[in-house]
Amino acid sequence: MRKSWFMLSAVLILAALSFATVPAQAAGARKIVVATDATWPPMEMVDANKQIVGFDIDFMNAVAKEAGLAVTYKNTAWDGIFAGLASGQYDAIISSVTITDERKKNFDFSDPYINIGQIIVVPKTDKITKKLADLKGKKAGAQIGTTGAFEIKKNAGVELKTYDEIGLAFEDMAAGRIMAVVCDEPTAAHYALQKQEYKAKFKIVGEPFTHEGYGITVKKGDKELIALFNKGIKAVRAKKLDEKLRKKWLR
Repeated sequence: MRKSWFMLSAVLILAALSFATVPAQAAGARKIVVATDATWPPMEMVDANKQIVGFDIDFMNAVAKEAGLAVTYKNTAWDGIFAGLASGQYDAIISSVTITDERKKNFDFSDPYINIGQIIVVPKTDKITKKLADLKGKKAGAQIGTTGAFEIKKNAGVELKTYDEIGLAFEDMAAGRIMAVVCDEPTAAHYALQKQEYKAKFKIVGEPFTHEGYGITVKKGDKELIALFNKGIKAVRAKKLDEKLRKKWLR
């Protein structure tokens, strides 16, 4: 999905919407802090009660339970999330982070826990766009530092406009300032098919045009934590808990 390690210049940590979601009742449970940019529904977002929720959060909670971890979440702006991990402000990131060769030079990842692709959302009045190349001469929006933004850049003649939060891109498209938004399938579905204010205005076009795996991100060399995450992921899959979460959040 989304997000890239080299957009690290500005470290901007959002005010702490943090809370422990896996109580440390088990003897010897390791306490960890996990960062997430809770602006990417339905994977991670803040609900009406100011709690961080979403597929990634429920998945991490399930992994933590299986691995004997107690997790506190820290809502962290995307443009500083990797720098915060590198400087030790938290132990891990779960935030729809695509595993890429470039990121693996600087961070380590768990096994992929879900596979997704980039897809295009346009106004329902658009009868032409089926692929990114069809947007030549037009503006397309994406969250800054995401794989969606990188895909737009690959298409000569398509003007990229970036946003700190993906919701701002959809607001701009509703206002006619851009002609498309590129983002992960689950987020596209959330905005184009589920949000009341947008589902009559937007549509998803074409098929996903990338194949990406999300991973839990840790500092380079933290083999112990990676082993615990992979143990938890394996157990969650064996119990088919991930399928239940897909039904809850993604269908």
